[in-house]
Amino acid sequence: MITIQQIRDFVSGYLKETELFEVDISVSSGNNITVLIDSMKGINIDDCVKLNRAIESNFDRTVEDFELEVSSPGLSLPFKVWQQYIKNLGHTVEVVYKNGLKISGKMVSAKDNTISLEVQKKIKPEGKKRPELVIELINISLEEVKSTKVVINF
Repeated sequence: MITIQQIRDFVSGYLKETELFEVDISVSSGNNITVLIDSMKGINIDDCVKLNRAIESNFDRTVEDFELEVSSPGLSLPFKVWQQYIKNLGHTVEVVYKNGLKISGKMVSAKDNTISLEVQKKIKPEGKKRPELVIELINISLEEVKSTKVVINF
């Protein structure tokens, strides 16, 4: 069976010469290999095809058969690596804390394993009849985070 480490070692060497970065690699018990890659500028099909061909040429299907999928992580998957936080600065994200609490806001900072979100809240000022929308800055340590993903607005 082809191991994750074998794939990771090969992909790591391949990506050193590019702007791409590894997001995730998985190998199922049936040798179904999935490699997720990305870059700060986005990724196109040619990037995936080139890496797919490089992996296929490095592993011999006659010795061990496998299925291979190389793609971008897509918008619906939670972030897996720090580079995804940096890439998505300025975008609206949903953070799920380990305790289950969810919060959405515009990610304005990502430093030292902490992200900062601008969150809109309705607060009723004293003496006013209606609540007003205010923006609050919330700092979140990644140690508190279960998952983070981009919010898609239509």
